[in-house]
Amino acid sequence: MPIISVPQEFNENDLYVDLRTALGLPLYLKCEGLNFAGSVKQKAAAEMIEAAEREGRLRPGSVLVESSSGNLGVALSMIAASKGYGFLCVTDSRCNLATRRLMETFGARVHTITEPDPETGFLGARIAYVSRLCESDERYVWLNQYSNPNNWRAHHRHTAPVISRRFPDLDTLFVGAGTTGTLMGCARWFKEHRPDVRIVAVDSVGSVTFGRPPAPRMIPGLGAGVRPPLLDEAYVDDVVLVPERDTVRACHRLASRGFLFGGSTGTVVAGAAAWLADRAPVGTAVALSPDLGERYLDTIYQTNWLHGVYGPDVLDALDAATTPDTAHAAHTAHTADDPVSLATATA
Repeated sequence: MPIISVPQEFNENDLYVDLRTALGLPLYLKCEGLNFAGSVKQKAAAEMIEAAEREGRLRPGSVLVESSSGNLGVALSMIAASKGYGFLCVTDSRCNLATRRLMETFGARVHTITEPDPETGFLGARIAYVSRLCESDERYVWLNQYSNPNNWRAHHRHTAPVISRRFPDLDTLFVGAGTTGTLMGCARWFKEHRPDVRIVAVDSVGSVTFGRPPAPRMIPGLGAGVRPPLLDEAYVDDVVLVPERDTVRACHRLASRGFLFGGSTGTVVAGAAAWLADRAPVGTAVALSPDLGERYLDTIYQTNWLHGVYGPDVLDALDAATTPDTAHAAHTAHTADDPVSLATATA
């Protein structure tokens, strides 16, 4: 077992769940939540902070500030505590209470945006707040996960090569799209080293990332109200859009088999299942699980919250959790002639 001196030195990076046993799904789920930050965001947080230190932007007395729906905020608050920096997380009302409390336990301050921007939603309002703050006080250092190339470089250096070594016969990789740091890091690496591997992005219905119209989203993590500057669709072979009801059902289906994962993981699993269901058997398929589920106990795993947001029938089709409602699951095919055409599956 390793001996560490700071929390970011530990990350279990090579654990997979075979979902053929748990869900009857031909998919390996790479678990990225087994670290002290509890999510894949620990990698990006560490990479961005170390780069800012090398560049001289971070120094004693600096206060980190970042817009985050939750997981990156936790990772930054943890690393800031270990390094002696202050940290302010600018989040919004969708952030889970457990996540806010965790950041505060690490010594971070949390500012919650309660009103979305009319055009760019909560994300736009959060970014505007951070920008104004940094302009008014030079102590604040904004890493800006949305355009910081070290976000995707963390996964180009660490995540993708590990997957490639474990699965030399990999055919398809499913990656959720939030800031698209994880997606772009993995996609770039595989296009450079193993271009035969298909990269399928999984996004939430209501996200504007891949050119679809905005709509309310209640589960933090994947999706965006502003197109991510890091995204380069040339590296993405396919896109699946997942309704949040299917995210919830996938999470509960996994929990019923003893695996407690977060909302982002539920979205990725539901999207991978929809994509695989439309095709003849493919080769080895892997999906990235960004987080675990403890922070969602008051939302996704809380009956009153589910019924209030999605209606009392949201779990009625639990047996179909990994085969999302074909009337709603949207699939975006990328081809040379039609790069963002949309094909909606029909019953």
